[in-house]
Amino acid sequence: MSAQYNVSFINPFLAAVIDVLGTMAMVEARPGKPYINARRTAVGDVTGLIGVTGYAEGVISLTLDEKCILRIVSNMLGEDYTKINEEIADAVGELTNMIAGQARAHLANEGMKFQASTPSVIIGKNHTLGHINKQPILSIPFTTPDGNLVVEISLNKAEE
Repeated sequence: MSAQYNVSFINPFLAAVIDVLGTMAMVEARPGKPYINARRTAVGDVTGLIGVTGYAEGVISLTLDEKCILRIVSNMLGEDYTKINEEIADAVGELTNMIAGQARAHLANEGMKFQASTPSVIIGKNHTLGHINKQPILSIPFTTPDGNLVVEISLNKAEE
């Protein structure tokens, strides 16, 4: 599946993060250089995960620094959040769903159709999340004025 980690695969995720955060939270996300995560872990303060099936099977995740997600949710909901709580966790799940959904819609236009599960959220200062499958993990980092986030995609072989 790593052969599919090309510009036509990466661009929908870049566009989705920039659009969702810009539209929903008035937060400018600047993409960094995508890379293959050889460590096979995601480190951050809160992660939303969504399973996908169809064209390929795997996981799409969104991991954010605490300061970054607090700013995003504060802007989205018009309240000042100072710690990660249940509302923040719900928002991370919804952001993961919106970003993955927008990217999936663009990928479907390229013939890569995916179905998605309900998002799960993991909270914990500097938690580490091991990806289950053995396929390469595409990491797409972003910076915002209030911290960092990364979208990761790990997919098993495409259907034949």
